[in-house]
Amino acid sequence: MKLVIRKAELKDAIAAWNIRNVAILAQCTGHYPNEQLAAWTAGEITDAFIQSVARHWYVATLNESVVGTGMLDHANGQVDAVFVRPERMGTGVGHSIMAHLESRAIAAGLTLLTLNSTLNAAPFYRKCGFVGEQRGVYESSRGISLACIPMAKQLARAAVAGEQ
Repeated sequence: MKLVIRKAELKDAIAAWNIRNVAILAQCTGHYPNEQLAAWTAGEITDAFIQSVARHWYVATLNESVVGTGMLDHANGQVDAVFVRPERMGTGVGHSIMAHLESRAIAAGLTLLTLNSTLNAAPFYRKCGFVGEQRGVYESSRGISLACIPMAKQLARAAVAGEQ
C-alpha cells in the first residue's frame, strides 16, 4: 500500500470532518476537559468547513481511502487540521503530511510556517522541526477557546535562479 498525498476536493470534506472528530477524541482526551472535547466535535459539518477543505486542505490516502489531513494557508504559512485516523497514528502518515505541507510552502516561496498545536501534539510538531513552549489560547471558528502552544518553523530558502 502506497500513501498518496493530494490536494483535497469537495468530495473529501465528509471524510476530513470524520477524521478530525475521531482524531480529536482519540488523542486529546486527558489533555482537555470532556465538556470541551464534546463541544469541539459536536454538530454537523458546515458549508464553511467544506469550502475550507476544498481551498486549503490536503489529504493522505491509502488505496484511495482518506487516512489523514493537513491544511496549509499559502497566503500566511498557517498550518492546521493535521489529523490522522487513530488506527494509522504512529505509522508515519502525520510526518508525511507535514513534509508535504512544508514542500508546498517552500514551492510557494514561504519562509515561515506557524501553527497552534493542541497540548498533546506539541511533541509531534517538535519532531517536525517546530519550536514553541509558551501556552496560548486558540479561538476556533466554532467559538471554542482551547489551550494551545503557538509554534513556528523557519523554512530553508529555496534556491533562486541565478543566486550564487
